[in-house]
Amino acid sequence: MSTAPLVIRAGRLSALVERRTLVSSCALAAAALALALVALCRGDAWDPPGEVLAGLAGHGDAVLIVREWRLPRVLAALVFGAALGIAGSIFQNVTRNALGSPDVIGLDAGAYTGVLIAITVFGGTAGGLAAGSLAGGIAAAAAVYALSLRSGLSGLRLVVIGIAVNAMLTAANSWIVLRADLDVAIAATGWSAGSLNGLDWAEVRTPFLILGALALLVAVLSHTTGQAALGDDVAATSGVALNRYRLLIVLAGVGCTAAVTSATGPIVFVALAAPQIGRRLAGAAGTPALPAALAGALLLLAADLAAQTVLAPVQLPVGVVTTALGGSYLVWLLIMEVRRP
Repeated sequence: MSTAPLVIRAGRLSALVERRTLVSSCALAAAALALALVALCRGDAWDPPGEVLAGLAGHGDAVLIVREWRLPRVLAALVFGAALGIAGSIFQNVTRNALGSPDVIGLDAGAYTGVLIAITVFGGTAGGLAAGSLAGGIAAAAAVYALSLRSGLSGLRLVVIGIAVNAMLTAANSWIVLRADLDVAIAATGWSAGSLNGLDWAEVRTPFLILGALALLVAVLSHTTGQAALGDDVAATSGVALNRYRLLIVLAGVGCTAAVTSATGPIVFVALAAPQIGRRLAGAAGTPALPAALAGALLLLAADLAAQTVLAPVQLPVGVVTTALGGSYLVWLLIMEVRRP
């Protein structure tokens, strides 16, 4: 197969895409759609695909079950998984380190801290959860950046500092939960595992809109991301305003993490693993956002299906599954980073 890049045009807009990236992205999208159909068919009893497709179209007896009960959860897994994949690709590109993921460097824990404060102090309205999650994520990112100024954004030093910040925020979160009222503490503890259980359209509508806007921002900045990947000196000589670009792209990554956390609680390791899976499938030098997003969508949906199936009829929080799978991946990744010359 030819390795020459393809030019995709839509009116006046055009994009240059590597053939392998396009092929791998199409394969990931097809796998995610197939798994989504399986998830829509799965319930207390298996529903035939024909009935499910008819229910999606608004016909038959399965309309309520498919469109109102199962579809929000499936779409949430796809959209939130894609958002976590994008966030992971952003921070791994900025830090130029495979460990530079929002759940490793403390952004998930910071967003959760903001949510806990919103619940315990301001009553936990939907807007308050979103604002608290964003503020906590930004504060955690600012703390990691301030402590890493001497070494810059790249390198293992930032990751180690992020792990330390993550540990401190986790301790602070535990203290907040212990000091909260019993009902609030029980709810917060269950929610901290990261779960898609019981999501409906009212709970996902606002996060979907926010994530759509952030994905558009990342797409607009994609050309600049490619230039920045060549190095600071090359990017600066080609006219890239690096400080403004980094501010926008980091805010986009924090926003993706915060939006997901405000709706589901912290879901870890998807943002760590998805960009590396997408990078290897695409054969890319960096971590392109599109394969990372599609790999994240596929990973989170597969993990949610496993969470519903492993101890059926009991449904586990999806974060339990991603933590169990991601822990082994993180150990392997740490070993590879230490061995790297």
